Formats: sequence, structure tokens, C-alpha cells
Amino acid sequence: MAAANCRGTVVRPMCGERNPSALCRRVGCRADRKRVQLPSTTTRDGTLVTLNRYVNEPVPDVVLVGSSLTFRLKEEYFATPRVRNLALAGGSPLTGLAIVANRSKIPRIVLVETNVLSRSVDIGLVDKYSKDDNVDSWFARPIRTVVALYENWMHAPPTREQAVLTRARLLDQHPEQFDNRIYVDRAFQQLDADERTSAARENAERIRQLTGLLEQRGARVLLLELPYMDRIEATRSVKATRAIIHAAFPEQDRRLPVAVERNELRWADGLHLDERSALIVSQAIDDALKARG
Repeated sequence: MAAANCRGTVVRPMCGERNPSALCRRVGCRADRKRVQLPSTTTRDGTLVTLNRYVNEPVPDVVLVGSSLTFRLKEEYFATPRVRNLALAGGSPLTGLAIVANRSKIPRIVLVETNVLSRSVDIGLVDKYSKDDNVDSWFARPIRTVVALYENWMHAPPTREQAVLTRARLLDQHPEQFDNRIYVDRAFQQLDADERTSAARENAERIRQLTGLLEQRGARVLLLELPYMDRIEATRSVKATRAIIHAAFPEQDRRLPVAVERNELRWADGLHLDERSALIVSQAIDDALKARG
């Protein structure tokens, strides 16, 4: 499909189909009107605000999708302009990837985190953000609409000047030292005992299908593997997931390298980067994107 086509391809990744054409249905162009994200009563408020910004604001140049590991990479950490992070805490990269593929306009580059492949797509979020809201529904709830406008204003992204100050402040700090042994032990035991290769293989195949659909429309999809603590890197689950994604995407240039000094990185639990380390990794992604041109 040509990128200029005003119609999008809507994909339901969990339908079980392996033929990309069977995954698709067609939808009409979306109106240019602004929509208000009504306040959520779940713990995903921050995610919903981010997704709302994505569907209502101009399409960014670069989009990240992933799990809570990528969620730590805040947009203000990137010097690359027009970056949007659609990673979902506790979620799957498939959810964000499907939403991106379903929109009528797509970004130039999509970065897909491949660390966590065992989780299912959130069909509710895919459906919600792959179609227009009912224009009359929020007029029927004026109080919640006012609250929604306030919440979106309160969660507005920092200015470029604020982002520069944040990056400078974090880089001036020394690597934080803290005792996380109990959390690392727990993560190691879980990841070394549970490979979940079946779900990971199915999701790797769905990522491959969505990648093909996006690239037919002019996007470039790159795979991103974030660093773990060395002990976690040695677990069965991490090794199995890496082997599965490499089998699904054998081409080397599909992967975006994250070149960092590992002795500068710290993890809260062996999995999730702390704030300073997330900035360092974000800057490494910046550098890798620049090298790609």
C-alpha cells in the first residue's frame, strides 16, 4: 500500500491468522477534529494520555513500542526530534505496533523492543486507538470532558529547554549504588525457569507480519534489544527470546545496536533501567539513528 493512500490497514494480531492479508480490514479516512481523552479509572492513565497525544497530534518521525523496559525511556531523554514512546508498562510491543499500523498516517521509523515477547496484545487498546471516537459520546459527559482537558494539560510534555536541563542534570550524577539483590534473585528465578517459547514464537511471527505491512507503506521498522544486568542476560528465557527473534528476523541490518558502557548502567531489579541509565540508553539510540541517516 502506498504511504499516500488515505486508507489504513487495521490489524487484529491475536486473531490467529498467519496470512497478512487475512489480518487486515479497511477503514475510511479519519476526520481532522480533535478528540478528548476522557479520564481513565484504571492504572493505565499515563499510557492513555500518551496514546491520546499520538492519535491527536501530528504523526512523529520516530515511534518506540515495547514493554515496561522501553517505557522507562522518556521522550525528553532523546535529542532526536519528534519521538513518541508508545511502550506500555506491563504490556506487549504488539499492542503499540498494531496501533501504529492501523492508523492512516504512519511514522518514518518504528523501533520495536524485542526483550519481552511472551505477553498478549491488548485488543481493547488496539480497537480504541485504531478508530475514531464517537463524536457525540463526550458531549454527553461534560464534567468528565473538562477533567480530561485538565489532565491532558497537566501531562503535557516538557519543553525542549526543560528536556535539555533534565538530560544535563542526570548526566552530572554518578551511577547510583543500591542493594537490589532480592529483586534480581526473584527476576533470575522467574526468567530462568520460564521460557514461554510458544507465545514468543507466535508473537515474533506477528511482529514480522506487521513489519511487512508497515514497510509496504513506506515506514522503516527496526528491532531494539535493551540491555539487562549480566546475571539476567544468562537466564534461559532471555536466551530463548533472543534466539526466536533472530530466527524470525535473520537480517543483521534489521537490528538497531545500542552501544553503551555497561559499567555506567544500573538496574532497579536487573531488568528495568534506572533514570540515569535510561537516559544513557536513549542517547545511544539517538546515535544509532544518526548513523543510519
